[in-house]
Amino acid sequence: MIKGIIFDKDGTLFDFNATWGPSTRDMIASEVEGDPARMAEMAELLGYSLDTGLFLPSSLVIAETVSTVADAMLGLLPDVAKPDLIARMKAATMHVPQVEPTPLRPVLDALRNMGLTLGVATNDAEEPARANLAHVLDMFDFIAGFDSGFGGKPAPGQLLGFCAQTGLTPAACIMVGDSVHDLAAGRAAGMRCVGVLTGPAQRADLTPHADVVLGTIAELPAWIALQSAG
Repeated sequence: MIKGIIFDKDGTLFDFNATWGPSTRDMIASEVEGDPARMAEMAELLGYSLDTGLFLPSSLVIAETVSTVADAMLGLLPDVAKPDLIARMKAATMHVPQVEPTPLRPVLDALRNMGLTLGVATNDAEEPARANLAHVLDMFDFIAGFDSGFGGKPAPGQLLGFCAQTGLTPAACIMVGDSVHDLAAGRAAGMRCVGVLTGPAQRADLTPHADVVLGTIAELPAWIALQSAG
C-alpha cells in the first residue's frame, strides 16, 4: 500500500519552462554583462534557447544541482567566485513567480485526505525551495534541497531521508518527478516511480524508468486509488 509521496519541485509541482524560461534570459544577461556573444555561449552551455526562452530536454539545469550548474557556468566566468555565483542564483530563484501546471492545493489536499505523507526532494537549494513553496508549506512533512545534508539526485539520499524522518519504508513510497534523474533516485531508494510531463522531458524519455507516466500530478489521486483497489 502507498503511504508516502516525495515530489520533485521544478517540472513536477511547477511547470519547468513556464516558470524558469523567462527569468533565465535575465540571469544569463546579468552574469555576462549583456554581451550577445557571451550570452549565446552561456545559453548553449546551459541547454537554453535564447530564441524560444525554453530549456532543451538535455539541459543540465533540469536535473543537476545548483552547485553542479554553477561549476559549469564558472568555466565561462573566470573572475567569479563560486560562493558569490550560488548566492546570486539562490537570491534570484526565491522570487521567481511559480507557474502551477494544475492548482496545487486541491491536489495536495486530496492526497493528504487519502492518508498520504508528502515530501519534496529538489536539486535546488532548500531556502529558495521553501520560498517557492511558501503557499503550500503546510502540506509537506519533509523538504530537502541539495544543500540539506542528504546530497542531490540521482543519488537516493534525499528520498531515504524522507523515509527516515517519516518512519515510512521506501517500498511504501513513490517518487514523482519530471526527469530521468528523479526516477533514478526513486529506483535507487527502492520506491515506485511516477513520471510527469510538466518538464522538458518527453514520455519516451521517462517511460523506461517509470511505473507510469502521467500528464500532471492532478492525475495522481485517481492512479493511487486504482493501485489501492488492485
